Amino acid sequence: MIQEAVQENRQRAVLVGLITPQQPEERTQEYLDELAFLADTDNIVPVRRFVQRIDKPDTNTYVGSGKIQEIHDYIEKKNESEDKTECIDLVIFDDELSPRQLRNIEKELKIRVMDRTILILEIFLQRAQTSYAKTQVEMAHLQYMLPRLTRMWTHLDRQRGGGTTSRGMGETQIEADKRIINTRIALLREELKKIDRQMMTQRQNRGKMVRVALVGYTNVGKSTLMNLLSKSDVFAENKLFATLDTTVRKVTIDNLPFLLSDTVGFIRKLPHNLIESFKSTLDEVREADLLIHVVDISHKNFEEQYEVVEQTIAEITTEEKQEGKRIRKEQLDIPQIVVFNKTDAFSYVQKEEDDLTPILRENLSLDDLKRTWMARLKEDCVFISAKNKDNIEELKQVMYEKIKEIHIKRYPYNDFLFQKYE
Repeated sequence: MIQEAVQENRQRAVLVGLITPQQPEERTQEYLDELAFLADTDNIVPVRRFVQRIDKPDTNTYVGSGKIQEIHDYIEKKNESEDKTECIDLVIFDDELSPRQLRNIEKELKIRVMDRTILILEIFLQRAQTSYAKTQVEMAHLQYMLPRLTRMWTHLDRQRGGGTTSRGMGETQIEADKRIINTRIALLREELKKIDRQMMTQRQNRGKMVRVALVGYTNVGKSTLMNLLSKSDVFAENKLFATLDTTVRKVTIDNLPFLLSDTVGFIRKLPHNLIESFKSTLDEVREADLLIHVVDISHKNFEEQYEVVEQTIAEITTEEKQEGKRIRKEQLDIPQIVVFNKTDAFSYVQKEEDDLTPILRENLSLDDLKRTWMARLKEDCVFISAKNKDNIEELKQVMYEKIKEIHIKRYPYNDFLFQKYE
């Protein structure tokens, strides 16, 4: 949704997306909605959208030359207006731009250009609190910037003199910066390896307690649920990526203690560098005994968000094993409970009885969805409102049964602890 600037210090941006055979208009608009939310999280006000129908992204400027000219004319008109509050500060593209595209677009528009990847990285830079998270984000940011350094030195000569080996100041500066960044990346990589070992030791020192990890799309209410279950005060906010650092708390349901961890939220088109950099954070998922997949049932595209998280979990929990000269990939089988949160915010459009058009997701009531998903997931499915504390006791009971089952398998001689609850 297009927002009005409410603070003078907020930058104003236009958003750009594509409609392709692989990405229909409805999905493009959904992605742009999410891009607008990302921009708002980064204190940027999206004021206009530009969408083009095209077979595939243009290798030079992402959109066609006509659309680039249209965007240019709009920005020029706004920036030449007497009303300075109408000025456009930047353009944000919904996909990752190549260095070539980025350079050409900035040359045409003469304004700062961002893509979805750098926007997410900027948010991560703002949200990182601990030295570990800051190290992870800095490394991902440097890896993104490395192939894009050339656009930062266009004000310097690219080449001087007539000799084929002569180099201009710009080229020398680029090479120097690349060496500095590569050195810094190498240092950060070693630092992350050291922290990885420390965190692995910490996880081993937690003993044999059952470990439960909260996973889900960003902004679905994981931290709110964490606070509710653990009676702690993990930071929670209606913004994307409010949580970057993994928080672990000891929780007890009835007589059964376990460790509960809150992890970074996933998102569509999550930069690969971030997945690599946040390896240790994501190890909490890989090494968990039970996953609590939190889903925002009130979001109109919750099913796609569910699939994005499931695919990311599958990627994280796939291990490579050496068998002679062959490498075999093996999927870890981690039990899971799906928690549909925000039932208090759910809404739907009731279909008229004489309406013969096909039933859409928007026409399904919460009871309809409950029957559908509970039939699919059976006992591993709970509908709650963490905000209103609705159905939390049922969730605790489902978690208790799952954790008890894991505990008994691990400590078969301690099952007498649970006999009074049978």
